[in-house]
Amino acid sequence: MIIGLTGGIASGKSTVSIILTKLGLPVVDADKIARQVVEQGEPAYKEIVKYFGTEILDSHGNLNRKQLGTLIFSDPKEREVLNNIVHPAVRKKMIEQKDTYLQQGYHHIVLDIPLLFESKLTHMVEKTLLIYVDEKKQLERLIMRDHAGKEDAERRISSQMPLKDKVLLADGVIDNNGSLSKTKEQLVNILRAWNIPINEKT
Repeated sequence: MIIGLTGGIASGKSTVSIILTKLGLPVVDADKIARQVVEQGEPAYKEIVKYFGTEILDSHGNLNRKQLGTLIFSDPKEREVLNNIVHPAVRKKMIEQKDTYLQQGYHHIVLDIPLLFESKLTHMVEKTLLIYVDEKKQLERLIMRDHAGKEDAERRISSQMPLKDKVLLADGVIDNNGSLSKTKEQLVNILRAWNIPINEKT
């Protein structure tokens, strides 16, 4: 089974991803791949610099992710341009990694895709698993995690589909407002319900 893991910014998806790995499920991480495809020399990197200009680069010629992030989170059109450059490159590499795991004999693979619903990528997976937190907790976590101002954090959250809307689309939902043990318990129960074998020793 191919599982699509998703959530929202600062919802705790990375934590669940780590637990899944410990339970014996390989995770293909879209965020990690997104960083790889925009490294210097990569086709997506060249397209980004061509469109946005060299002012979004740091002194070493790498993408200044924070500066680029601020630009696209405040402008939906610019965000769409960036997504149209980066997303196809990310999808290609995700499929390659998934196929490698299948060749290695894995039967169940997790695709960690933050914008699974927004980017209409549910066709890539058989089940969708959403990590949910309420809006207040999401805002608090994002401000603490990124040392962001309240306004900046709110803008980043509002650039994504609200988690309460994603709940209606997901096959499985983990409420991550509580403790880590509660989150893991919910995850294990969902995997068992889907008949996915896990490493019980973890």
